[in-house]
Amino acid sequence: MAPTLYWVRRDFRLTDNPALHRALSGDGPVIPVFLVDEVVDALGAAPKWRMGLAAACFDKALRDKGSRLIVCRGRALDALRSLVAETGATRVVWQRAYTADQIERDKTVKAGLVSDGVRAESVQGHLLFEPWSVETGTGGFYKVYTPFWKAVAGRSVEAPLPAPGNLKAPETWPDSLDPEALDLGRAMNRGAEIVQPHLAVGEAAALDRLDRFLETRIGYYDRTRDLPGEIGTSRLSENLAYGEIGPRRVWAAAQRALEEGKRGAETFLKELVWREFAYHLSYHTPHIAERNWRPEWDGFPWQDDNEHAEAWRRGRTGVRFVDAGMRELYVTGTMHNRARMIVASYLTKHLLTDWRVGLSWFEQCLVDWDPASNAMGWQWAAGSGPDAAPYFRIFNPDTQLEKFDRAGAYVKTYLAEGQPRPSATALSFFEACPRSWAMAPSDPSPRPIVPLDRGRKRALDAYAEHRDR
Repeated sequence: MAPTLYWVRRDFRLTDNPALHRALSGDGPVIPVFLVDEVVDALGAAPKWRMGLAAACFDKALRDKGSRLIVCRGRALDALRSLVAETGATRVVWQRAYTADQIERDKTVKAGLVSDGVRAESVQGHLLFEPWSVETGTGGFYKVYTPFWKAVAGRSVEAPLPAPGNLKAPETWPDSLDPEALDLGRAMNRGAEIVQPHLAVGEAAALDRLDRFLETRIGYYDRTRDLPGEIGTSRLSENLAYGEIGPRRVWAAAQRALEEGKRGAETFLKELVWREFAYHLSYHTPHIAERNWRPEWDGFPWQDDNEHAEAWRRGRTGVRFVDAGMRELYVTGTMHNRARMIVASYLTKHLLTDWRVGLSWFEQCLVDWDPASNAMGWQWAAGSGPDAAPYFRIFNPDTQLEKFDRAGAYVKTYLAEGQPRPSATALSFFEACPRSWAMAPSDPSPRPIVPLDRGRKRALDAYAEHRDR
């Protein structure tokens, strides 16, 4: 019985894993494979490191089921062809992807394998709804979130699949690299040691996160999700990014909470669908990751990378909400969603810096980096993306801080300068940041590099001039 290669990408889980179930549907053994291929090699420092941790953890889970994870380096088609030749596999199964670089890779792989006489099957699993399955009344794709939400809110979603029993293992395993020794975190340097305690790696950790959120926070999610100084969110973005938990599992749990009368559940479901909307746009308009989504923004006078953008990266703008958010990013590998909107608006509006500068920095630093959500989020904040607001949105970081962090808990957690007794989290930033930055907690608090009122006026003037051309 010829084996099936199960190509693991962003689906490091056993429960509700459609691609794994498809692979197990054959008669022969299944060989799980993780490739450090052209897509993985192109990842930024933090997501590449986190991908390696996910692979190592999944290998342990597979071993508990009598299987293991085979790891290879090289271009995807070349690596899979080598494995087919070594194992005699006649079928390769993987979870479908939706961004341009992954689609291009997968088309090349599928065409090459089919030409070799090998069955190649891609399976849904990363999303609740396939992007081409959600259409407007005229048959097009959605460009605004609210109608998209209304179109899918009442749709049925398949129940999550159970975890399989022991996996069918081959008599002889192919050659493999050690998942524990991949060294995908080299670019993290000393930051890895600081970020690691803030992670929740693997399926078990993801399910525990979901359970704790359902038990303690989902009922108040609509009120607490915007408070960066509190633990009011699920924090599942990290695990969804690597498929350590499936979206159907999360959707089903939130639906049960809604039926139980937990009012925050609907808001949480809308956030899950916001992720779906990001992939909807990424699939139908792949230029969203590289060019202005709305072409009328071409020619807007954004600056390329500059010294103010560097101050932004270091959390030294002199604007407390912005600086706290950028420090949180460097210390934990994530950033509260309200802070993400604030730092992105500040960079693109007050500092008039190109959104791609920020997008690239997040791509380097976020352990929960998601290509579709990152691109849509930055373009939404910049104004060049799918924002239905009929005006030029500029967040004021100071008034936002007063509204969402009035007691200063968030700022105190991540900013050390000017505090007599900085928190351990604030101090850890200086252990994680590059030594070349020459920063210390004893540095004086920075003065605003651009006064907020001046930055706002400059942005509005630039927008008015661009609009009137």
